[in-house]
Amino acid sequence: MERSVAWKGYGEADLAAVEALAADYIDFISCNKTERECVAAAVGMAQGAGYTDLAAAIAEGRRLQPGDKVYAVERGKAVMLVQLGSAPLEQGMNILGAHIDSPRMDLKQNPLFEDGDFALLDTHYYGGIKYYQWVTIPLAIHGVVAKKDGAVVEVTVGEDPADPVFCVTDLLIHLANDQMGKKATEVVEGEALDVLVGNRPLVVAEDEDAPKEPVRAFAMKLLEDKYGIGEEDFLSAELEVVPAGRARDLGFDRSMVIGYGQDDRVCAYTSLAAQLALAPQGLARTSVCILVDKEEIGSVGATGMTSRFFENTVAEIMELAGESGPRALARALRASRMLSSDVSAGFDPGYPGVFEKKNSAFLGRGLVFNKYTGARGKSGSNDASAEYVALVRRIMDDAGVSFQTAELGRVNAGGGGTIAYIPAEYGMDVIDSGVPVLSMHSPWEVTSKADIYEAFKGYKAFALS
Repeated sequence: MERSVAWKGYGEADLAAVEALAADYIDFISCNKTERECVAAAVGMAQGAGYTDLAAAIAEGRRLQPGDKVYAVERGKAVMLVQLGSAPLEQGMNILGAHIDSPRMDLKQNPLFEDGDFALLDTHYYGGIKYYQWVTIPLAIHGVVAKKDGAVVEVTVGEDPADPVFCVTDLLIHLANDQMGKKATEVVEGEALDVLVGNRPLVVAEDEDAPKEPVRAFAMKLLEDKYGIGEEDFLSAELEVVPAGRARDLGFDRSMVIGYGQDDRVCAYTSLAAQLALAPQGLARTSVCILVDKEEIGSVGATGMTSRFFENTVAEIMELAGESGPRALARALRASRMLSSDVSAGFDPGYPGVFEKKNSAFLGRGLVFNKYTGARGKSGSNDASAEYVALVRRIMDDAGVSFQTAELGRVNAGGGGTIAYIPAEYGMDVIDSGVPVLSMHSPWEVTSKADIYEAFKGYKAFALS
C-alpha cells in the first residue's frame, strides 16, 4: 500500500499555497524558539483572528454562544484556543494538540564562571540530544530573567545580524586521538556543554582593586548595562541556548525546510493555522487547539499535558456556556476526539537499517498517522482503535488530504512517545498524527513543504468534521 507523492497532485494554485504557508511557517519558527515566544505569537495571531481572553469572559460572567472564540494561557508557556460550535459541548469537541518545547540547553541557576581567561556559561541539556551535535555551531540565548521587584526582563541575543553569537568549543583534531576512539555518547559529555561568552577582561583604574576574575566580571558588567540584571538574578531566570539563525529553504528545488525546533513546532504551527482558518460561523462541534510545554521531558509540570490546564479550561468554558457540572465535563471529554500532533521519523536513505520501509513515513507523501508509538512491545503508547482510524481515514479522504501511516522505526530499534496517552485517559479517541522529519532532535531538522501543507489541510478537515 505505497502512498503517492503529494507533489504530483498539485496544480499552480496548490503550489502557490504551499509556498505561502511555508514562508509563514519559516518566519514563525525563526522568530519563536522558546515556549514563551510561541505562546506570545499564538496569542497575537488569535487576537487578530477575533479571539478574546477567557479570563476576561470569566471576570465579566459573559455567556458564551456558538461561534464565540476564546483563548487561555497557562504561565506563559501553554495556550489553548477554543471556537464554540453549535452542538452542546457534552457531545464532544474536536481537539488539535501539539507541543511547543524543543530539545536545547538551559542555563543552570549559577551559570557564569571563568576558566583559562574565558567567560563561560554552564548548561543543563533539555530533552534528548546528541551532545556532540551542539559543539562549534553558532548559538543564541533566549528567555526571561525575573527580578525580585517583580520585573521580568526579556533576553534575546544572537538572532539579529548585529548581535554576537555564542558556541560550545570542540577539541582540535590534532589532539583528538583519545576522543576519536570514544563512543558517541562519550565524545562530548553533557557536563562539558559550557557556552563560550567572552574573552575580554574588565580593566579598572590603577587606584581600584582588580577583580579576581576579570573576564567574568566584564561579561557580567555588559549584562548589567544592557539588561539591568545582577548575577543573583540568574537564580530566577529561564534562559535557553538554541541554534542561532533563521530556518531556510533546503534543496535546489526549495522543496524542504531546514530549521531548529521543528519537533514539534511544525505540528504546533499547522494546528494553530488550521484553528485560526475556521469560518466564524457554521461550526458544528467545538474546535480546540492546545499547545503545551514539557513534552520532551515527560509532559510534566503546570504547563505540561499532565497538568489540569486542559481540563480546567474546558470546565470554565462549559460553565460560561451553561453546561456546568462534573458529569457534564466528564461526558464532554469522553465524547471528544483528538489528533495528538507530533512529528514522525521520516525514512532516511542514509540509515535504512533502522526503518521497516513499508511501515515508514516518507517526506513528501503527506500527513502521517501513527496508530501507536512507544518502545519495545508498544510500551507507553496510545493505541488508537480500528474504528477511530477508519473515521480519520474517511475525514482525510473526503477532504482530499494526502496522508500515510507509519511506525517509529523497526521493532526494538528504539522508540518514543507523545502526549496522546494523557488525554486518552478521559476515554476520548486519540491518534498520533504529524509531519515526517529527518534528523529529529538535531540542532537543525528537515521537513517537506508538501507535508506541512497537507498537515494544515488535514488538521482543518478534522476540526470541521
